[in-house]
Amino acid sequence: MKDITLKEIATKLGISITTVSKALKNYPDVSEKTKKSVIELAQHLHYTPNSFAVNLRTKESKTIGLIIPEVVHHFFSNVVNAIIDEAEKNGYLVIILQSNETLALEKKQVELLINKRVDGIIMSLSNESNNDDHIKEIMNRKIPFVMFDKIAKLSKCSKVIIDDQKAAFNAVQHLIDNGCKKIVHIRGPLNPQNSIDRYIGYKKALEKNNIPFDAKLVYTCENVTFEEGRAFAKQIIEEHADVDGIFAITDLVAVGVLAYFNENKINVPEQVAIIGFSNWFMSQVLTPKLSTVNQPGHEMGIASFNLLLEEMNCHKEGVPFDHKTIELDTEIIIRESSIRPKN
Repeated sequence: MKDITLKEIATKLGISITTVSKALKNYPDVSEKTKKSVIELAQHLHYTPNSFAVNLRTKESKTIGLIIPEVVHHFFSNVVNAIIDEAEKNGYLVIILQSNETLALEKKQVELLINKRVDGIIMSLSNESNNDDHIKEIMNRKIPFVMFDKIAKLSKCSKVIIDDQKAAFNAVQHLIDNGCKKIVHIRGPLNPQNSIDRYIGYKKALEKNNIPFDAKLVYTCENVTFEEGRAFAKQIIEEHADVDGIFAITDLVAVGVLAYFNENKINVPEQVAIIGFSNWFMSQVLTPKLSTVNQPGHEMGIASFNLLLEEMNCHKEGVPFDHKTIELDTEIIIRESSIRPKN
């Protein structure tokens, strides 16, 4: 069925297109009788405004783009839900894209969103991404832009983050406070800033407690998966049988470690204490339950959208906008996997 136009409504009522438009917008210079006739006919004909034409007039698409590394991750799903909720409250639609942790796909998605003329973009970078040309292109075009979680420190845009160094330090300190002296870190890929910062936090906790850093106790994920956690757990026990603590880059990796240990009768936390990162919902239903760093995904989503909205409003009104960085708090969630019996 073809779309009904203002012209067709005007022709049927014998009035001008301008009068129809004003009646639908409740202009005061149109009589109540005319408004009533226009609205009734519009409803009868199932008229809907041409959003594309409206966007051309207002220079707004009322859509924003959201690029995340993966949808299935519990943390990112919390962020997505919060952004969608906030966007709907403010009359925006969200185009959600997944980079699958690849730079090539992320670049295509940025180009797609630019071509779609979205009003703003929110992004968590892929593991391969940094302050690359596609990121600079967003800012060169003056498109409102917010990074969250995995960011590029050199990018001149607004950011919503946590203090990954501090969070990792506290996680490792918790293991040390529970008697761990030989602690493995299963880190993320070398590029992402949050992976770098969690590695630094691990090293700082060792240094503060006079525990020598040993590079052989650091294992590097390529894709940050459950399978890598399982494989590294086997390797760790074969290479360092006296390890008594493990700090994993994410809960997903930590769960892989725990699964291998459970299957091979390696007692957690009596032999090896484990702590993860992100507070994935699965961490509460495992045996033993997984200690973790709570990463506030919902709050990060709300803060990211509201920061973008502030910049979009300034952009619309031609008002200068000063980029901001919002840092959210984390906390250690202590569960069974890290509480070792006192000697």
